This record gives sequence, C-alpha cells and structure tokens, in this order.
Amino acid sequence: MQHLAEAMGILRGSLYAHIASKEDLLYDIVEWGADRFITRMEEVLASEDDPEEKVRMAIAAHVETVAEHMDASTVFLNDWKFLSDDRRSEILAKRDLYESLVTEIIEEGIEWEVFPADLDPRFATLLILSTVNWVYQWYNPQGALSSQEIARVFSDMILNGIKSRD
Repeated sequence: MQHLAEAMGILRGSLYAHIASKEDLLYDIVEWGADRFITRMEEVLASEDDPEEKVRMAIAAHVETVAEHMDASTVFLNDWKFLSDDRRSEILAKRDLYESLVTEIIEEGIEWEVFPADLDPRFATLLILSTVNWVYQWYNPQGALSSQEIARVFSDMILNGIKSRD
C-alpha cells in the first residue's frame, strides 16, 4: 500500500478514503482483468471467421491482453486465489466462462470438420490456456518477439498439433 500511495503522490492513509481494504483493491484488479479477457474472447467467438482463424484470434487476444496490461494480467492470473471465498467464487465463475468460450471455438472446429472428430475439446482448451496463461511470467516488451509474433508462433504450433493427430 505504501508503494501505491507513493506512486499516486498521496499519503498511505489517504488511500483508504478511496479503497476500503486491500482485498477490495485486489478484487477490483482481478475482476477488471477477468472482464477484459472475457470481452476479448467474446469478440473472437462472435466473429464470422472460420474456427481455425478463431483459434489464432483467441490466442492473439489472450497474449495481447497480457502484453498490454502486464501488471493487471499478472495479478489476475496469479493472485485471484488470495480473495475471500465469495469473491474467489465469483472470479472462478468468470474463469469458467472464459474457458467455455475457448471450448466453444474448439467444438465449432470439430463441427465444421476443421479439427478431428475425436479431438477432446476440454483438453484442447487446457492446452491452449496452459500455454498462453504463462506469458506474463516471461514476456518482455523489449524482447526479440512482439506479442503478435508470439501469438503466431503459439498458434502455428498448437494448430499443427491439433490438426495432425494420427
């Protein structure tokens, strides 16, 4: 809280005039992050693109959201577990919604016969999200690859794996 107050140029005690508790602040950040990820994925799902392109867009949306909002994404992806039970349940419901949106894209790909009929949508979703959820740990905006390039590499690897299952 001291660091936050210093960054804002106010006294630490003054923060509590705006924020009731540390948990309120954590919840606001985590909820904002969850809503940002969900909004981006709903836009992907609503697009008229084919399912393979939607997977590419979904990966890009996730990676770019992390890159554009590194601090909030880090808190969202890492610190939600420190919320009280009720608030953690709300965030878990949003996480489940987000996962279901990705799963819906995979299921659409199976339905359109873009992906193999025996592809397990849940595991494909876990593969995608397990890959992109860790970007906040190592991504460097000044690094060799942009967030868009990272998303392209991930997309190519994941889609080649999904489509060439024999």
